Amino acid sequence: MRITVTRTGGFGGLTRRATLETTGREDADELSGLAQRALTEGHGERPLGVPDGFHYEIEAEGSTGYCADPRLSEAQQRLISTVLREGS
Repeated sequence: MRITVTRTGGFGGLTRRATLETTGREDADELSGLAQRALTEGHGERPLGVPDGFHYEIEAEGSTGYCADPRLSEAQQRLISTVLREGS
């Protein structure tokens, strides 16, 4: 599964994008489950966030979901941090 996270907003207004391919990873099933939950718990369009907060777009398996700080679910938080840390 290919998971892409795009983070926008924040104080500096910078965009950061990372993609993580789960094929062959030991944690592939866990990441796939997190992606499914993150998308299910997300919104179909960009939600309102807080001033200078981050907004996220999560793409996986042809689906796209949106979420924003500070209202991230646990699955969204874990997935976002993993993809932005380990993805390219």
